Amino acid sequence: MLKKFALSNYKNFRDEIKIDFENIAGYQFSTDCISDNIITKMLIYGKNATGKTNLGKALIDIVYLMIVEPVYVENSMILNADSSEDYAKFSYTFGFGDDEIIYQYTRFSNRELRDEELIINGISVFKCDFLRGEYEFNNLKYIDAETANVERYLQSLEVEETVEENRKARLPFLKWLIGNVALKNDSVLNRLINYVRGMMVITIGNGMPYRSRRMNDGFYEYLEDSENLNDLEEFFNEMGIECKLALKKLPDDHNELYFAHEKLIPFLSNASSGTLALLTLYRRLIFRVKEASLVYLDEFDAFYHYEMAQNVIQFLKKKYPRCQIIMTSHNTNLMTNRLMRPDCLFILSSSGTLTSLCNATQRELREGHNLEKMYISGEFEKYE
Repeated sequence: MLKKFALSNYKNFRDEIKIDFENIAGYQFSTDCISDNIITKMLIYGKNATGKTNLGKALIDIVYLMIVEPVYVENSMILNADSSEDYAKFSYTFGFGDDEIIYQYTRFSNRELRDEELIINGISVFKCDFLRGEYEFNNLKYIDAETANVERYLQSLEVEETVEENRKARLPFLKWLIGNVALKNDSVLNRLINYVRGMMVITIGNGMPYRSRRMNDGFYEYLEDSENLNDLEEFFNEMGIECKLALKKLPDDHNELYFAHEKLIPFLSNASSGTLALLTLYRRLIFRVKEASLVYLDEFDAFYHYEMAQNVIQFLKKKYPRCQIIMTSHNTNLMTNRLMRPDCLFILSSSGTLTSLCNATQRELREGHNLEKMYISGEFEKYE
């Protein structure tokens, strides 16, 4: 699991901002927000333009570094506009069993890597400074990778430097190492890359409308299995939307989803925005959640009634207890100890700080406190 994340000089976050998933209090309620002493369900509040979406993008930056080919990465501005520093810094701390892995790197841009370092259980395994051309590979034995042909990697960097379009897209050594060394199945690096593959951001607020047939065809093929269609129907019913669904094949051999009444009603052109938002959540997360390790749900309840938003959180906690799910919201009805807890509710301030409610007040917050009322009355306004 991800234990800590730190970021600085990225977009609106000039100073360092941290998410510490280990910083939990001793609450005995809403324990389903915690797994193995790690926060797995987190809800972030913040005024408009505080950077909630930017934080999610930064959190999965490692996915673009390790998984996505540079040619597919959008070349956009990532540095803070008021800083004199010319790089952004990212630091991830993972925990797998008894092993702690720190992977940290800096970027000049979202295509140009400045340096990287891997630390396992306090030992610096390797360090690459691409700016100065300085490399340390002395401790690869700690990950059983001492046979790695690092000269071949360094030669590949020289080749990249001679090609204009590759000059900025330096291949991270960690990515090269995982792809070119026969690691043991239980290697911490295999566990790391599997976790990274399961990290994703889902923005529900811009997930509609569903108009692309190509986008839906793959999902509709999944729904051709009657059990999967029933699962989607049960999901809607559990969220408070009572309906029956039907999937029909059209004369052009494409599928179409319908509300099943005496007459079939096309789903996409008649469903409410809230129902379509639920479909976004289901299509992009729930039917592929086996792959998910960490999910950042931005504006997850933008189209939901507050009761439906509560149902979604309860559903996610019950069905995916170990998946780390971070949600952003403006809905203060969710700020309740019946659903969450003060160490899992956070405020993102306009100055770029992230503070849990239990650390945003001098009071000792207890189960009986009305957190929403305290928030609205200004109890935590110092941290907004």
